[in-house]
Amino acid sequence: MVKNNLKIDPNEIIIEMIKESHDINSFVSYEKELVNFLQEDALNNQKQNLSITFLWFNNQMLASYITLLTDRITLEGDLKNVFQDKGIHYKSLPALKMGRLCVDDHFLRRGLGKLMVLFAIDISKEINREKAGCRFLTVDTKNNSVGFYQKLGFKILETRDNGTTAMYLDVLNPFLH
Repeated sequence: MVKNNLKIDPNEIIIEMIKESHDINSFVSYEKELVNFLQEDALNNQKQNLSITFLWFNNQMLASYITLLTDRITLEGDLKNVFQDKGIHYKSLPALKMGRLCVDDHFLRRGLGKLMVLFAIDISKEINREKAGCRFLTVDTKNNSVGFYQKLGFKILETRDNGTTAMYLDVLNPFLH
């Protein structure tokens, strides 16, 4: 059994893009819709070039996953003014979105969530350096996870009636605790 109080050593993590040969049926989470996405939709979405799901293994056990896809932020209100002051006069700016992020219940509170966000930041910076513009990292999170993302420097873009909050992080100027 995994000891839940020990932080995961990032050097012991193996990250792989999801493929048919992966056994994902043992993944357990109290967030049932995230388990359903992993088991029913992640691979198909990847085959259709809609998103990419990265599986995170610790000691050969599937510990977590993160799904990434492209996004944009529409500049409105104060955010529009902030970027106009920086000489950026576009209606929207490119982003990378964390579409899904989930940790297996056996690995909760061991630092994987933060490691996956840092991974997504690194991917967005790699895109920006080598492939295309990518100014933000975005996430639509459940309202009970807003504090987690705020600790990592995310700002609220919009709170929605469906119980989710759209958040963003400027990857060129991240403020991580």
